[in-house]
Amino acid sequence: MPASGGVSAELPHPNPSLEGEGLKCSSAPTLREAAELAGKSDILARYDADYPKGPHDQPQSMCPAFGSLRVGLRMRRTATVLSGSACCVYGLTFTSHFYGAKRSVGYVPFSSETLVTGKLFEDIRDAVHQLADPALYDTIIVTNLCVPTASGVPLQLLPDQINGVRIIGIDVPGFGVPTHAEAKDVLAGAMLAYARKEAESGPVAAPKQRPDRPSVTLLGEMFPADPPGIGLLLEPLGLAAGPVVPIREWRELYAALDCAVVAAIHPFYTASVREFEAAGRTVVGSAPVGADGTAAWLDAIGAACGIAQDKVDAAKNRFLPAIQGALAARPIAGRITVSGYEGSELLVARLLIESGADVPYVGTACPRTPWSEPDRDWLVSRGVQVQYRASLEQDLAAVDAFGPDLAIGTTPVVQHAKQKAIPALYFTNLISARPLMGPAGAGSLALVVNAALANQARFDRMTAFFDGVGTGATAGVWEDTPVDRPEFKAKYAAKRIAAAKAEESVGV
Repeated sequence: MPASGGVSAELPHPNPSLEGEGLKCSSAPTLREAAELAGKSDILARYDADYPKGPHDQPQSMCPAFGSLRVGLRMRRTATVLSGSACCVYGLTFTSHFYGAKRSVGYVPFSSETLVTGKLFEDIRDAVHQLADPALYDTIIVTNLCVPTASGVPLQLLPDQINGVRIIGIDVPGFGVPTHAEAKDVLAGAMLAYARKEAESGPVAAPKQRPDRPSVTLLGEMFPADPPGIGLLLEPLGLAAGPVVPIREWRELYAALDCAVVAAIHPFYTASVREFEAAGRTVVGSAPVGADGTAAWLDAIGAACGIAQDKVDAAKNRFLPAIQGALAARPIAGRITVSGYEGSELLVARLLIESGADVPYVGTACPRTPWSEPDRDWLVSRGVQVQYRASLEQDLAAVDAFGPDLAIGTTPVVQHAKQKAIPALYFTNLISARPLMGPAGAGSLALVVNAALANQARFDRMTAFFDGVGTGATAGVWEDTPVDRPEFKAKYAAKRIAAAKAEESVGV
């Protein structure tokens, strides 16, 4: 059942077979049960409330801890330490450096003995004390991965600060946090909670730059050109663009909390929203995307800040014609399906539709929240099927069902589309890496999208050229085309299973 209504293509739920489970960490239910028995039930219950997993268990995604790790590695004067299985730490470190991290990742290894006896916690505490040099760091972030979380390693017992260096301990297990996007919120929320308590206790460090007008904190990572563009939209209202959360430096947290209103550009930062609301701040959803989105967003910001409607109307009269002109100058013609795990998928779909594209389906790995409702309502009113917590199977089925001229999605979605001779673009690297907001965002997608749409003729030529060469085991040119023999596979699979059981019995 679609999460939002709209046109249904009867998209499937994740495959419960072993093949369908292959993209997940193994033994998640066992690890979760162990974590609850080890005293982590409150944390897991909080994650269940903040990041609901339905309608199915969990989207297929990279390890969630990548999100929080990446946030920490982008912060100045911040050390990051991981506690987890060596293979997990290796993969996370490799991926982080692949995406441009220029700092080392700390690692506290463990054995069965140190994990069971509690020595691992002592090792983490010793490592943090050794790292806590105020000349080098403002903050040390320690993250429990799956196994230490399941074993109940109590990072909350670490001191709040050592030698003036703040210590932030978080659990980011794959069986508790659905996506890496939401893991960013786990860390951002923990830091906001710490900074809010500091600000409530007394004077705190001022940010390097502080606007002379009330500011709007921007919640969610975005293309670097977008915050200045949002600042231009806010200027006629007497407002300024504030910090972007997740932040790059600790003192920016104070400025983020000291705002007139919070703009939830990415709508899944539930823990962060809780901290802003505890600080008495109003949170506004959606974003200034396209003409309709910009008009509605300016109205919402103006209402939240008590700004006179004539000022808001003046801002709209100033910017909306430019946005409409940019959209008209670079139209997009074609059917496009959109999917991804960044959290901005609904915003991209809105911009594509205002550019003239037909978008029948939008899938996002993130959950449905109150702050995405304006975007969902706008899309559903135009016949778009919006699927929250979209699985890979649902995104692939959308490509098959709707037959788009272009598929925008994750790597396996792009691969699936191209195998069907449909042009495709990877959302994270090719769509997120462009401005989306205000006049600068209008028309920004047209160049890359129209270039991809124009590639259909190349796909047709390649399909015609390779027609008849087979696929999989039959790929190539054969005098006698190989014939699949599934009975042999079944026979030897049964033998392997029997041998494994016999070896297990001997071990017992």
